[in-house]
Amino acid sequence: MKKLVLVDGSSYLYRAFYALPDLRTSSGLPTGAIKGVVSMLRRLLKEQPADYTVVVFDAKGKTFRDDLYPEYKAHRPPMPDPMRPQVEPLYDIIRAMGLPLLVEPGVEADDVIGTLAQRAAAEGMQVVVSTGDKDMAQLVTSHITLVNTMTEEVLDHDGVIGKFGVPPERIIDYLTLIGDSVDNVPGVPKCGPKTAVKWLSEYGDLATLMSRADEIGGVVGQNLRDSLQWLPLGRQLITIKCDVALPPGWDALQPQPKDVAALQALFQLCEFKSWVRELDSETPAARPPVGAPVEAVAGATAAVAAPADCQYDCITDLGQLQRWLQRLQAASMVALDTETTGLDGMTARMVGISFSVQAGEAAYLPLAHDYPGAPQQLPMDEVLALLKPWLEDPASPKVGQNLKYDRHIFANHGITLRGVVDDSMLQSYVLASNEPHNMDDLASKYLDLTTIKYEDICGKGAKQIPFAQVSVEDATRYAAEDADVTLRLVQQFQPELQRQASLDYVYRQLELPVAEILFRMERHGVLLDPALLQRQSHELGQRLLQLEQQAYELAGQPFNLNSPKQLQEILFGKLGIPTKDVKKTASGGFSTDEEVLQKLALDYPLPKLLLENRSLSKLKSTYTDKLPLMVNPQTGRVHTNYAQAVAVTGRLASNDPNLQNIPVRTAEGRRIREAFIAPAGHVLMSADYSQIELRIMAHLSEDPGLLRAFAEGLDVHRATAAEVFGTSPEAVSSDQRRYAKTINFGLIYGMSAFGLASQLEIDRGTAQGFIDRYFQRYPGVKDYMERTRSQAREQGYVETVFGRRLWLPEIQAANPMRRQGAERAAINAPMQGTAADLIKLAMIAVDRWLSEQQLQTRLVMQVHDELVLEVPDAEVACVQQTLPQLMADVASLRVPLLAEVGMGSNWEAAH
Repeated sequence: MKKLVLVDGSSYLYRAFYALPDLRTSSGLPTGAIKGVVSMLRRLLKEQPADYTVVVFDAKGKTFRDDLYPEYKAHRPPMPDPMRPQVEPLYDIIRAMGLPLLVEPGVEADDVIGTLAQRAAAEGMQVVVSTGDKDMAQLVTSHITLVNTMTEEVLDHDGVIGKFGVPPERIIDYLTLIGDSVDNVPGVPKCGPKTAVKWLSEYGDLATLMSRADEIGGVVGQNLRDSLQWLPLGRQLITIKCDVALPPGWDALQPQPKDVAALQALFQLCEFKSWVRELDSETPAARPPVGAPVEAVAGATAAVAAPADCQYDCITDLGQLQRWLQRLQAASMVALDTETTGLDGMTARMVGISFSVQAGEAAYLPLAHDYPGAPQQLPMDEVLALLKPWLEDPASPKVGQNLKYDRHIFANHGITLRGVVDDSMLQSYVLASNEPHNMDDLASKYLDLTTIKYEDICGKGAKQIPFAQVSVEDATRYAAEDADVTLRLVQQFQPELQRQASLDYVYRQLELPVAEILFRMERHGVLLDPALLQRQSHELGQRLLQLEQQAYELAGQPFNLNSPKQLQEILFGKLGIPTKDVKKTASGGFSTDEEVLQKLALDYPLPKLLLENRSLSKLKSTYTDKLPLMVNPQTGRVHTNYAQAVAVTGRLASNDPNLQNIPVRTAEGRRIREAFIAPAGHVLMSADYSQIELRIMAHLSEDPGLLRAFAEGLDVHRATAAEVFGTSPEAVSSDQRRYAKTINFGLIYGMSAFGLASQLEIDRGTAQGFIDRYFQRYPGVKDYMERTRSQAREQGYVETVFGRRLWLPEIQAANPMRRQGAERAAINAPMQGTAADLIKLAMIAVDRWLSEQQLQTRLVMQVHDELVLEVPDAEVACVQQTLPQLMADVASLRVPLLAEVGMGSNWEAAH
């Protein structure tokens, strides 16, 4: 028995579009629906091998059903904009896969599928229809089966009865009675599936039911009688047309050989790297991936056998090093990478260096491999002395992957790396901030290369060995490949950035200069007072003991304050706190998370005490206990790491230690900042942009009211309160100003009436009234929000004032929560991203001025919209006068920028 598989391509397309995130290529082409459909087709071909497999799509334009009933599908929304450009490439891919594709005008895909299914069944074929459309159940016979690839549901004759309650031959009657809201085909009002099944079980079919409609009582019976004139047309609309004029025979639907070249081109267009690799493996002349195994070093100075067209050298004698140094000095660009003893840039030492001067050519210079039988290596001091002039030459162009780290390693050996012209991690970050930027993922996505992973040669977990114990042979494969791949990535990204001037500006004028400034900030560090922190830690410990005893008294018994299970028992069991509005955990118990405790703390003393306990405990473990241990013994300072390529908005992230999360709203949190101190003869100076995101909102929205408030130097929250509450600024109360401040900042983050009501502890109607009046007074803000949402949905990203692109993969998500979250992000991201750009421009301006004036003042921290400087007493007046103007002048917006400066002996005193 021959087999025919019929694929409902239109069903596949919409299911894939709404099931997958808004995937896009580096050039912005949407590809999520394409990937989803092709994935389902590939799986179907494996699970349902057939003599014929045909993919059918709906054609554009009207069908015969529109002529029968002009309101047919009238409520169905148009095809989403990001889906449109995916249709033709998808058709091309399906054809290149060798699958016949049918798009018949004047009918729907269902009708073409029905015609082919019945024709094949009549000829004795086995037919499988792959779809998620319930209407197709009417086609099921002993020869025709439905398969849903998403749910793995299979519907044969008994399966249809089990799912719908009626056999396939009654599905048309069943659907006619209940109607189809998706296609705007009315049924009998108030007749749901249970009623339809009951009627058809009792009366047999629709015709009989209609002839005996007078026997049906109640409202639904009257509804049936009122629908009698409509039902014949409704039935005609729902019936799949199975006599579409198609070419006779099956010759036109024979599967064709796969067009590998066409598929490669299409998959490359869509950046489906793994599928391109699969096709490469089918091509006889395919080149192995870079990470393929290579032979061991044959002798101390032998070249390592490299994959296919790659040549990787291992440098272990002076003559070889001299020859490579000549190549480095003559090269137009050199990719550089260090292998080290650890990840801490301040303490790690060099194990080896790798270089690449052109794609496929690289070398590894081992310097400190230490294991039994390790080959002789060149002396590190002599090698670094030989390389130092080239490494420190600003005229010798160098590129790398996260070179800020390598700068630290060279600095640990007394070398100042200069001449950095490109960084592949930062290039990737600017092009697509929402994607991974590690070299292995970048190589896979952009170069279609499978790289050797660190764990492949060092192992994992407890069995991981230091890089110095990795064999020189393995280290050569790994390290030389890193340099080679980095060079290729830079060459891949350079033209892409050059084609997009705004992104090139963000990369060259912001990210690259900031990377060098961050290196110097990290290197310098900030002075800490460990003794003060130890005293604070002791005091916090005493306070936590007191809170614990108070908690026992309130609970009437001792218990573990950190045990969710015991907290549930105490709060909702023993104390009997009502659980009506308390959310549940995944296991079904009542939650005791911070959100729940905050609500309960309004009415009950124990939850309030528990919140204080958690807050102080976190301060103690995260900061007062830990910070003293992070002081570098050589410098007496803490040296945070500023991660540049993490936040999608462009903001910097701080870690080890995280200086950006020190709480400032509590006295205990502010005391921690007192431990960040100025050395003798210096002060710490803090410069902070004032209301920066509100100013950016005024600039982006061009709202006259906001522009006027900032231009006139008004208290913007008081001005907003006056507008919202219809009073004069002078008459605004403190509560009204607080409400206005919450509204101002809440709307920036896309806060709803529900969120505002929770923040202000008012009812939702009142909160909605505040929002409505706000938008009436500031219509430009509302226009900006609507415009931004629309732009984000259309192109999948929004931009900062300076052109940084902020991608929103969830903006077309089918899940409403995810989609609404992306819409809120679309509104806020340009403001948060522009603020990030401004503080980076400020860092560059301040650093340049300090250098030009040859001042000893140093930037030591960057936290959100704040710069912290360590200023010698002799330079205080000069810096205090110049700093705010430097920061205000970095950009010209429609409203003035304002930087406020404070200073003191410690960070807290500087505010």
